[in-house]
Amino acid sequence: MHPICVPLALVTRKIQRVGYTYLKLKQKLDLKNSFSCVGGEEEVIFLEDNFEIDEGYLKSLDPKEWKDQDHYAVLGLKHKRFFATEEDIRRAYRKIVLLHHPDKRKAKGEEIKIEDDYFTCITKAYEVLGTTKTRKAYDSIDPEFDNSLPTLQQIEKNFYETFQKYFSLNSRWSQRKNVPSLGNENSSREEVDAFYSFWYDFESWREFSYLDEEDKEKGQDREERRWIEKQNKILRIKRKKEEMARIRSLVDLCYNNDPRILKFKKEDKDRKLAAKRAKMDAVQAVKAQEEKILKEAQLLKAKLDLAEQKRIEQIRIEKEQQKRALKKERKSLRDKAKESNFFSNDENERVRNMENVEKICELLKLTELQDANKLIEENGSEAFYKILTDLNKKIEEERLSSLKQKNSNSLEETSRLNDKNDIWNNDNTQLLIKSVNLFPAGTAQRWEVIATFMNQHSLTAGTRKFQAKDVLNKAKNLQSADFSQSLLKQHVNQAAFESFEKQKKDLKKVDKADITVSDEISGDISHQENNKSSVDINKNNVNETFKVWTKEEQALLEQAIKTYPISTPDRWDKIAECVPNRTKKDCLRRVKELVERVNAKKQVKQISK
Repeated sequence: MHPICVPLALVTRKIQRVGYTYLKLKQKLDLKNSFSCVGGEEEVIFLEDNFEIDEGYLKSLDPKEWKDQDHYAVLGLKHKRFFATEEDIRRAYRKIVLLHHPDKRKAKGEEIKIEDDYFTCITKAYEVLGTTKTRKAYDSIDPEFDNSLPTLQQIEKNFYETFQKYFSLNSRWSQRKNVPSLGNENSSREEVDAFYSFWYDFESWREFSYLDEEDKEKGQDREERRWIEKQNKILRIKRKKEEMARIRSLVDLCYNNDPRILKFKKEDKDRKLAAKRAKMDAVQAVKAQEEKILKEAQLLKAKLDLAEQKRIEQIRIEKEQQKRALKKERKSLRDKAKESNFFSNDENERVRNMENVEKICELLKLTELQDANKLIEENGSEAFYKILTDLNKKIEEERLSSLKQKNSNSLEETSRLNDKNDIWNNDNTQLLIKSVNLFPAGTAQRWEVIATFMNQHSLTAGTRKFQAKDVLNKAKNLQSADFSQSLLKQHVNQAAFESFEKQKKDLKKVDKADITVSDEISGDISHQENNKSSVDINKNNVNETFKVWTKEEQALLEQAIKTYPISTPDRWDKIAECVPNRTKKDCLRRVKELVERVNAKKQVKQISK
């Protein structure tokens, strides 16, 4: 038995014609593959590949106003517009040329005026859309593009659908790809933040060169063309700013009416309030805990104070008891001594024993006095003398021990003073005088700097370090002493005198030497040696191989150094010529000496800091 055949429902399917055979057929058909449809007064021709040419619109175009025409509509690509590919534009242009070329229309008997023919508009449309740069400029001012903003009625009706439409339209201007979507009410905070971050930092490729009022190529000379280009650039910048303001207004409008943003703000506010409330609760809890701890501490302190009062009272009572007991034992000793005639029959000895009894009463403690009374009661005068002998022996031992301790402390102090005085030998004293003048009054942390300098240059600094206090005390002692009569002063002056006599017999005494080192040599200004001790020490430290520099020679040297910079050929020969009685070697040695002094001073200051 055969099964029953049930008829199936018919399904309509769209089939796209492709392949080599189809292309060959298309070439054979050529113009025959087009057909026309007349409707009303305008005739619309539908070409293959869905190109729509409105002949009524073409014939209404004015070639002189070609810049204001819709180029996509002219080529039959009005429905595709900026989605049309370069291939679409080329094919559309070829098709429309085959239909509307003046020669074709003349062959059909149509009267044509070349200067007013609309075919010029077709060629202009292809010139604009067929080149990437000019097409981009035209797409930027696409007359079909909606530059408006949504109204409040649209927003209230459907927020997401309305703004999704407007952002989708404007996303075509984005230089960056992968434009984020607006999303919906279920979008996460990260997605919403990414969306608004993208649009608030939106980068548009839209430019407005197509709207230039004048073509710079029409300028008669270069200056006029530059002026036209400058004016066009100003207008482009203005329109670009207006465009970015429009985009920003769209984003602001969306952000201010976004229910998700309102929800996020409310959540943030609630979270801040909760955090603030939790913080206040924590503060209150801490405060309550502190008050509890304070209260417990106060109670504990009250208990401790009460216990301390009781302890002090108990100690007072015990002291009173000991005092009464000690008074009782002393009275008992005095009564026994009086009854025993102070343990002697001799009048003088009785007087001494009266003093000894009082001595025992004052020096013995309660337990010792109790034991003494028992011994005296049992053995009489023998026990008394024995107690007296032991007491005198104990007093003598304590005296000797105290004297020994005192002598030991005195020896330690003497040793310490001797050690302190040992460091101030002749060399260290000279170094102190030199450093005091090297770092005059007004130097920051002067005595610490002097102590550091002496620790670096003293030969005995390794055994014991100089302290600022030691340096200050020694300086005060030197200042208060009769230094003019000291052997040190004489020794220094004698050495300086002999050094000067060897160089020049008629050298006059230098009272004051102001030494200044230029910034070019050391980058700093040296100190001024402005007291007599400084002059004496500097005289002693001057190298015996050259003469002492006077103030006038120093000034000439500084001026010559400033006059002849480093780049001057034979610089030091010329400098030496400016300083009378000085050679090139003398000048170099003087500069080196001053630089070393300045560097030493800087190093000491850095170490002291």
